[in-house]
Amino acid sequence: MANAFHYSIGRKLIQAVSGAFLIIFLLLHSTINFFSVIDTFTGKFGAADGLFQAGCDFMALPFVTVMVPVLALGFVLHIFYGIYISYLNVKARGGLKRYETKSVAAADSWGSKNMFVLGIVVLGVLAFHLTHFWADMQLAMFTGAEEGNPYDLLKATFGRWWVLAIYVVWFAAVWFHLTHGFWSMFQTVGWNNQIWFKRLKVIGIIVATLICLMFLAVAFNAFFQA
Repeated sequence: MANAFHYSIGRKLIQAVSGAFLIIFLLLHSTINFFSVIDTFTGKFGAADGLFQAGCDFMALPFVTVMVPVLALGFVLHIFYGIYISYLNVKARGGLKRYETKSVAAADSWGSKNMFVLGIVVLGVLAFHLTHFWADMQLAMFTGAEEGNPYDLLKATFGRWWVLAIYVVWFAAVWFHLTHGFWSMFQTVGWNNQIWFKRLKVIGIIVATLICLMFLAVAFNAFFQA
């Protein structure tokens, strides 16, 4: 049992659990950010009583403040452990293959064949993203510095077309990564029969599309507001 994590199933289990953290984190993040789009239609974009501002205030509550770093840690663990798995697979088989065994979920999609590349894109733009929002909001909150206005940060970031273009590419990479990772996560814990596999692929596409559409709506809305 102590050596289980040296084998494929152990490594995939770590990715599945950390991937669940990633999905929860993205659902929470995209929903709160989408409040800014709702504020636009209610005429409260930039207002102190706007829904997006309320969402940011909610994220500043003590119990949420504790939860967010835990979710983010799962996010970081997922990315870096994915790189580690890819390294082991390259070393063992001479190719960038995410998994070492075949299953009913034959990895024949573009996303499944390029999970490593997609992960690198997601990680690279994530660092770019942290300098725009996390440094001016969450980090400021932790250090006691003055926090940036969330609406102004949205406009300042997405108001530049080239930044918007980078984020669009990022959201596309996240979509491909999630559509494969969602059903793969459940497959790892045993939901890999033909009936559930088909259902999970559809559910995964719906969840990934919902998350990315909300992010896209936020980005383009901020661009036009700027």
